[in-house]
Amino acid sequence: MKKCLLLLLLISLASCTTLPPKNSDNLCATFKENEDWYKEAKESSEKWGVPINVQMAIMHQESHFVADAKPPRTWLLGFIPWFRPTSAYGYAQALDGTWDLYLDDAGSWWADRDDFSDAVDFIGWYSHINHAKLGISKSDAKNLYLAYHEGQGGYQRKTYLNKPSLRRVADKVANKAKEFQRQLTTCKIN
Repeated sequence: MKKCLLLLLLISLASCTTLPPKNSDNLCATFKENEDWYKEAKESSEKWGVPINVQMAIMHQESHFVADAKPPRTWLLGFIPWFRPTSAYGYAQALDGTWDLYLDDAGSWWADRDDFSDAVDFIGWYSHINHAKLGISKSDAKNLYLAYHEGQGGYQRKTYLNKPSLRRVADKVANKAKEFQRQLTTCKIN
């Protein structure tokens, strides 16, 4: 009997996990599938002044809306799973140290990187900080992403100039933000 109850508990906990949207390239479909996400993204946008499409484009690039996303492990000798290259985790792929700064500055101590509401608020907060410290427009998805990826010091030192693949990804984020904005104008969100 105890084994059955434990199994039921594990199944019910597993069903609470938010699956990534079926069509993560369509923001209307994503918000329709995850009804609270629009409200939470809008709250973050109103709080930090960063447009919904920009926040969602960054999150799309970072995790494709996978709650417990982590960078792939490195491999020792080509076949032994080894350490992950960074502490990035969750929807926003926030690093441990940056997440701790967010918790100290703006987040609730109950915030989790694998909770959409907290992750989108983190992206809004970090973009707001980058706007204030680096002068990047809050609607400039490309440069906000470069600062998001490289950190404020790296962005100021222009480390991205030596990373052509990162610049291509930042262009991709900018294009995704434009695409998401077009989609948002046609959404019928309650």
